[in-house]
Amino acid sequence: MKAVFMTDQGKIRQHNEDNGGIFNNLVGHRLAIVADGMGGHRAGDVASEMAISLLKEKWEQTNDLLTAEQAESWLRTSISEVNQEIFKHSKEHAECEGMGTTIVAVISTGLFATVANIGDSRCYLLNDDGFKQLTEDHSLVNELVRTGQISKEDAEHHPRKNVLLRALGTEQNVEADIRTIMFEDGDVLLLCSDGLSNKVGEDEMFSILSKAVPIEEKATIFIQMANENGGEDNITLVIVEFDDGSERG
Repeated sequence: MKAVFMTDQGKIRQHNEDNGGIFNNLVGHRLAIVADGMGGHRAGDVASEMAISLLKEKWEQTNDLLTAEQAESWLRTSISEVNQEIFKHSKEHAECEGMGTTIVAVISTGLFATVANIGDSRCYLLNDDGFKQLTEDHSLVNELVRTGQISKEDAEHHPRKNVLLRALGTEQNVEADIRTIMFEDGDVLLLCSDGLSNKVGEDEMFSILSKAVPIEEKATIFIQMANENGGEDNITLVIVEFDDGSERG
């Protein structure tokens, strides 16, 4: 298993309110996370930093998760606890009022990958069946698309594109979408904030992830492309490759 985390401020923003990382538990299983903070006076970075540091701390004390059910339960419980911590912090610190963060997290073992998400940070999967988005955006625009009120093309340029219906830390309770997939030799996961997914199309993502170059180079290409296409937002990504030692063409 190979993994890389990369974040970039972009070309416009004064601060990077994204955060993320790749962390191992006591038996070497990986937790990869991307979080895109928002709200309050520079409080988005507080929310995303809290989400990452609290989940990292919990994960690094975790033993083996033998089943997908155990992984799903861990994510559900841990994300709920972190949500309450962020919500409490925002209530106790006036400068953080209204802050929150998206989150997309993946537990990857030698048998499966369990994905959790809140907000519009995404997880994509590249495998023998092709390339697809695994997560569903919790956004106003995606809800309009889902219910047939606007087309997917209209959504790309909708004036309320950034309005989230669900975020971590903005309410007392929040529910993450959680699913488990088989994660096999040659499969690749891409986690990213909307600073990447708004600037790099799925065909381009597929092309980059399929390149026979080191994983760090793929991450660098993603950042460069998002910046070349405007770079108006912070750009953050994690790539996880299930590598059995053979080369992917």
